[in-house]
Amino acid sequence: MERKYLELLAEKYDTEEKVATEIINLEAILNLPKGTEHFVSDLHGEFQAFSHVLRNGSGKVKDKIEELFKDQLPKEAMNDLAAFVYYPEQKLKMMKQQFDDQHELYQWYEDVIKKLISLTSYTSSKYTRSKLRKALPKAFIYIIEELLYKVDLLENKKEYYRKIIQQIISLNQADKLIVGLCYTIQQLVVDHLHVVGDIYDRGPKPDKIMETLIEHHSVDVQWGNHDVLWLGAYSGSKVNLANIIRICARYNNLDIIEDRYGINLRPLQMLANHYYDDHPAFRPKLQPGEELTEDEILDITKMHQAITMIQFKLELPIIKRRPSFHLEHRQVLEFIDYERETIELDGQIYSLKNPCFQTVDPEDPSALLEEEERVINQLLFNVQHSEKLTRHMDFLMKKGNFYLRYNGNLLIHGCIPLNDDGTFASFEIEGKTYSGKALLDQFEHFLRESYQNKRVTDDLATDMAWYMWTGEHSSLFGKKEMTTFERYFIEDTVTHKERKNAYYYLREDEQVVRNMLEAFDLDPETGHIINGHTPVKEIEGENPIKANGKMIVIDGGFSKAYQKTTGIAGYTLVYNSYGIELVAHHYFHSKQDVIKNGTDVLSKKRLVDKELRRKKVRETNIGEKLIQEIGYLKKLLDGKYVR
Repeated sequence: MERKYLELLAEKYDTEEKVATEIINLEAILNLPKGTEHFVSDLHGEFQAFSHVLRNGSGKVKDKIEELFKDQLPKEAMNDLAAFVYYPEQKLKMMKQQFDDQHELYQWYEDVIKKLISLTSYTSSKYTRSKLRKALPKAFIYIIEELLYKVDLLENKKEYYRKIIQQIISLNQADKLIVGLCYTIQQLVVDHLHVVGDIYDRGPKPDKIMETLIEHHSVDVQWGNHDVLWLGAYSGSKVNLANIIRICARYNNLDIIEDRYGINLRPLQMLANHYYDDHPAFRPKLQPGEELTEDEILDITKMHQAITMIQFKLELPIIKRRPSFHLEHRQVLEFIDYERETIELDGQIYSLKNPCFQTVDPEDPSALLEEEERVINQLLFNVQHSEKLTRHMDFLMKKGNFYLRYNGNLLIHGCIPLNDDGTFASFEIEGKTYSGKALLDQFEHFLRESYQNKRVTDDLATDMAWYMWTGEHSSLFGKKEMTTFERYFIEDTVTHKERKNAYYYLREDEQVVRNMLEAFDLDPETGHIINGHTPVKEIEGENPIKANGKMIVIDGGFSKAYQKTTGIAGYTLVYNSYGIELVAHHYFHSKQDVIKNGTDVLSKKRLVDKELRRKKVRETNIGEKLIQEIGYLKKLLDGKYVR
């Protein structure tokens, strides 16, 4: 393989000079400061808030503006420039309305272009010219490079540079140039984006988040439990699909299924209208400002019940054919006394409030009605044939993993299942037990296998896709059990509690976290675990920085459903060559507020870990690859492959 690779390199670098030039180039890159990494988590369909955080780089755009212009511009002007960079099209439209005089407008254009050129130059200072060129708007590469690399000391070229800007304005190209520069600055400020899980569910626009990620210049995803729910459904898990539709109905987001992904819900609606009526536990949860008619609420309530009953039925055969899942205690439909309307759980009998089991056969609770089977099969067919959903799921599989080791840190959405004593919890799969890193590798293996065999709907891989959503030893769920049934039908809230895996309290222990880093072949002295999944209740004093800084939890609640209990609107993390910084965010009202008033949603920043010396590319994952490439090039230079 090495010989073949060297032969391919020899075709690309076919002279000694070309090989030497590339070695010089790569060695130089190794000594540049490392690029800025941006970490976000638990986006849950909240596109507007996510888009804003992406545009402002969790405050890094504002930081660059303040560093560059602190002695030149007042604070208000710097805020205004930041808003320009975030939303250039809208800001341009607003600002141009303020000028009646054409000359004043030209002067304003010239001033803005000069500021943006300066900011582009400043934010590109740790990149090669080649990398910068790739980030520039294609239509203006030549012009921008001329302005970026101008030499002000040369008097005879000052008129040349001034004329370039004047011609851009007079030819009505200024708007396009300004917009291109603003998006270039956004890209230069953040070199790489990490999404630490849960793009889907609860919020209204996960598809727009996916489109944004697909267009992003450099991104990876660590799957969350909700992402795997969607991947599993697309891979053929009917019970995962039922869960998705149930959650969308619960949060009034069925339009994601029907309008955004083109999946027809009419058959489910007809089934629901035939068998179900109003039910208080199944009414949709509406966010402030959301309004529905009573007829719309009733339609959603009926569909919510219909798909939930299908879900409970579909769970039973999986539990029975997979005893190693140890989910026998979740055969809830078989624990019901349908005459007395009670259920026995853990030896305790509970009354059921507002039961709606009219489609359940007490003698065979897992049996689907013909209409139910027809509906779920049609839904699965439509899901797997949605062009837009296919594109989004393919991207998640390509860019996603269960965990990622990146620049010395471990990125993981949920947990690494632990026993109470801090040892790794074991789970049996096909007669073998797995724990720690090996267990997570197995989960990823089965998810990818299920994705490759979408037509098979009842094999182990597809069943595992459901276990990852609801199983005790799933790193994405990490609780004793999921009490969905109890929340709908049992009034006693004691039954609603879901006991978390020991990981969630042991992650406060520095030694436990160090052990986990070592198990994933990372340095416990310099590494961190970056975690999502569990909202940090800052309002109650919970600290997202745990284990003496070794564990950082960045789910502060992008989802509006969590914000009453968290007290904030999300944590993000920024890791540049100087260190790691945690950023907390206020609730995002609207981009109009940012554009008009220059306000932002950042509340405070906390330094997590400061580098003793500025970290270089040489010390990163990319650096490792470049060092390996240099090694091959040197072999090429010393060998017989140069033509």
